[in-house]
Amino acid sequence: SIIKKQRQELQLLIAELKERDRELNDMVAVHQRHIQAWEGDRHKILTLAERCSLLTSELNNKNAIIKSLTKRLKFLESQRNDSQATLENTQQKFKELTQKVTDSSVHCQALEEKNQDLHCSVLQLSVKTGQLQAREQELLTMLRMKDNALIETTDHINEFTCKLKKLESALRAVKSEDFCLNREQKELKLTLKELMLQTNKLKDVLSEKMEENSKQHEEILHLKHENGCLKNELALAVEKAERKDELYQFAKSKQARIEKELSGLRQV
Repeated sequence: SIIKKQRQELQLLIAELKERDRELNDMVAVHQRHIQAWEGDRHKILTLAERCSLLTSELNNKNAIIKSLTKRLKFLESQRNDSQATLENTQQKFKELTQKVTDSSVHCQALEEKNQDLHCSVLQLSVKTGQLQAREQELLTMLRMKDNALIETTDHINEFTCKLKKLESALRAVKSEDFCLNREQKELKLTLKELMLQTNKLKDVLSEKMEENSKQHEEILHLKHENGCLKNELALAVEKAERKDELYQFAKSKQARIEKELSGLRQV
């Protein structure tokens, strides 16, 4: 009976050992699956770390591009301010040249009026010369008619001859002054033409500056748009990096939990 009891106990112990063996085999299989899952998670973590480093380098490149674009934008804004100052200076010069042209026109008109007055004076002197010549003929006629008053008539003739010479000299002076005025008028007309040419050139320069200013403004708008797009891409990249960081933290916590279970299994 004792042997039977011991035999029954041994059979029970063998059955329990077989059950324990099955449990250990199941635990080993689960442990193998956990190890395989841990290896896969470790591979995923390494892949995520590599992608995170790539994204970090890409983020640094984007930051460098944004810095360069910001510097270029500041340079273009300073260049635009310089162009605006140049445009204002050109407009001021254009106003000054317009004022000079107006003053020259007024001066030319005054000289023309003076020339007209001198022409009238020349005509009056010519009329007086004709009158004096007629008077001289009358005096010569009276000289032939009046032989008794020869000395007096000769004195009068000499006096009128002196006056005639003075008038002729005055006429020459008026003609020379008229010539000088005509020459000055021509010079003023040439100066006016040069001022008009300079005004046209300044207008062309002003139009070119306006076109260049508009082009720079369009380029600044394009750069601002590109900067906004890059900022949006940077925000998306940062969001992706944060999500990957969260996944990395989740994988890290999962790995810690698996290691804890593995240590428990090892203790068992």
